[in-house]
Amino acid sequence: MRLPIILLFACCWVNGFAQVRNGETFQKDYQIVISKTQTPVKIDGILDDEIWKKAQKVSSFWEKYPDDKKKAKHATEAQTAYDDKFLYVAYTAYDSGKVFIQSLKRDIGHDGNDCVALVLDPVNTRNNGFFFVVNAYNAQSEDQLTSAGDGVSFSWDQTWYSETKRYGDRWTVEMAIPFKSIRYPADKKTWGINFVRVDTKTNEYSTWTNVPVNFSTHDVGYTGALIWEDAPPKPGSNSVFVPYVTTEVTENRAGNEPISAKPNAGFDAKVGLTSSLNLDLTVNPDFSQLEVDRQVTNLTRFNIFFPERRTFFLENADLFSGYGIDPIRPFYSRRIGLDKNGNKIPILFGARITGNIAKKTRIGFMNMQTGRQGDYAPENYTALSVDQRVFNRSVIKGYFLNRSSFMTDAEKNANPLDVFSRNAGIEYNYSDLEGKWGAWATYHHSFKPGIKKDNAFYNVGFSYNSRNFGFVQDLTSLGTNYYADMGFIERIENYDAARDTAIRVGFKHSYTSAEYKIIPSKGKLIGISFEAENYIVFNPDNSFNERNTTLNGNVEFRNTSRISYSTSDYEVDLLFPISFTGATPLPVAKYKYRDIGIRYSSDFRRPFSFNVSAATGGFYNGTNKTLRAGITFRKLPNTTLNLNFQYNKLEFPGTYGSTELFLISQRTEINFSTKLFWTTFFQYNTQRNNININSRLQYRFKPMSDLFLVYTDNYFTSPLMKNSNRALVFKLNYWLNL
Repeated sequence: MRLPIILLFACCWVNGFAQVRNGETFQKDYQIVISKTQTPVKIDGILDDEIWKKAQKVSSFWEKYPDDKKKAKHATEAQTAYDDKFLYVAYTAYDSGKVFIQSLKRDIGHDGNDCVALVLDPVNTRNNGFFFVVNAYNAQSEDQLTSAGDGVSFSWDQTWYSETKRYGDRWTVEMAIPFKSIRYPADKKTWGINFVRVDTKTNEYSTWTNVPVNFSTHDVGYTGALIWEDAPPKPGSNSVFVPYVTTEVTENRAGNEPISAKPNAGFDAKVGLTSSLNLDLTVNPDFSQLEVDRQVTNLTRFNIFFPERRTFFLENADLFSGYGIDPIRPFYSRRIGLDKNGNKIPILFGARITGNIAKKTRIGFMNMQTGRQGDYAPENYTALSVDQRVFNRSVIKGYFLNRSSFMTDAEKNANPLDVFSRNAGIEYNYSDLEGKWGAWATYHHSFKPGIKKDNAFYNVGFSYNSRNFGFVQDLTSLGTNYYADMGFIERIENYDAARDTAIRVGFKHSYTSAEYKIIPSKGKLIGISFEAENYIVFNPDNSFNERNTTLNGNVEFRNTSRISYSTSDYEVDLLFPISFTGATPLPVAKYKYRDIGIRYSSDFRRPFSFNVSAATGGFYNGTNKTLRAGITFRKLPNTTLNLNFQYNKLEFPGTYGSTELFLISQRTEINFSTKLFWTTFFQYNTQRNNININSRLQYRFKPMSDLFLVYTDNYFTSPLMKNSNRALVFKLNYWLNL
């Protein structure tokens, strides 16, 4: 425990004495006074309402990417207004040609689209906020923001309104965001706000405030001030009821099960407990309308992490999933509703409370109950998280997780470790006000029946992120008996091919990364970066296990094309036999090898764009040659066709065998409008012996209310095209504001 404590005091000292930009001073430089309208704004994209003639207008946007030292090439104007129900925002984006977007689909996001966006921090603590995006054809995206500044997933859903209008020299946007959708303290008269524009044709991101190039466009630490002359309207209750009905027709030929039809129904509900605290309820949730996971070729010795897609688990998800580091997450919501083999387990009901209970305090509480599925016993999952802001942008947070299984006595005797699993932990995440310096200290503990030692997880580290230089150092220790039944740990379980079993082995690691960036002020190049990474793993007894040292280079061109290369040096002291070909497993031994790779991506704004990469080198005692290629065709704004191909050729000496792996994926997306979408996804994966076809028709007949028709078909690659299972699903959900 000494190292985390030392780091905690060091971070406090740095916070007190480091010379950083003051956030309040920053907001004094960028202020906009919001105007009240007595007449509701007509949301039609035409800025002819009386309020837009007198509301304060801000312009003179800064270029944020690729260079934050100059003003934006194309002018953008933004205005704000409000009445008793809505926050209104108007944009005028001046342009010199046709707009570029990637899709009409909701939640397409802001990257690679001509769009405008609103960053909003109603509590004005520079820790959390909201992000509303509208592209030039009125496709909406929205998400919640955290102080970490991580990439947004646009998985948070709320009802709000917008329209756009395109002219020869500009395009305009009107937004109407219900106050009850964003939750805020009613007495707060200064909000954090920023206006964003993405101009894809010039490959430029611009912002009202001068956000440094080394931070995210939507970073809540760099907002200006939205000034209320009078107190904002009370947000009111935000309660939503979302019932659904579904019918699923399935045929499982691999399991010799006949065609069957299963109707189903359930609901989700959202209840605003306070202006900043929300209760989510779900009864018999159904996720059949979700797109399938994108398959990957896995040439590691460990499991692959797939992101959560289920809507219920996504709002304020950082309260639960933000603990630990990427390879070690004590909470991973995809564990809920799945057995150990990834098969679906019915979720009967669940409840979740998330939000602020005080200006500096956020809480999260979740409880989920699953049902019995065959021999798999019902389970209850509970998660509690408390997030306390300290200093300016630093956080102390703690959690408790519990998974309890309702097993019979015979099942308990047969699998005593499965009776329950509990985890608790505390973390301190430091960030200076500018976000350049960061540090973290973590202690986690797991509880299992009969386990008393080697069940802790320690993690400390620090980072630095400036305009031209970035550095990360992370140190971790994970005990062999640290279990996370509600989480994801990438390398705790080691597969032993000789005995066909998984063996738990804890580890310690050191990860170091240093990056240097060059940002040319003019010319065809907009960015050159060089990065060195070193990842070294030790066994619990401190003996060497594995090392990976990589050098990367990346060149970005103003026309959005880029070229990159990497060279890696590996050293592995293999603990257990492993086979990548199905032949004789590679023996326990020390392996040293290296590889080199190069990748090129063309200008994605053209009707046809492509990427190609190749890598070759050693792989344990053999070789691996990799070829990847992708091509995209776009007919704006309605059609996108995408084809990706990956080929791996593994060759090992003697009886260790050789194999060729193919992964082909093709995606067709046709957007008939901003309400009607058809997406078909085809995947061919020889490693998983699977051919998957997933076709989904979605009709959004009113805001947040959808009709889905989904067809899924699975075949084996060997024997080729032998059907495994198929399903046809009809689903209707209706979003009802109460």
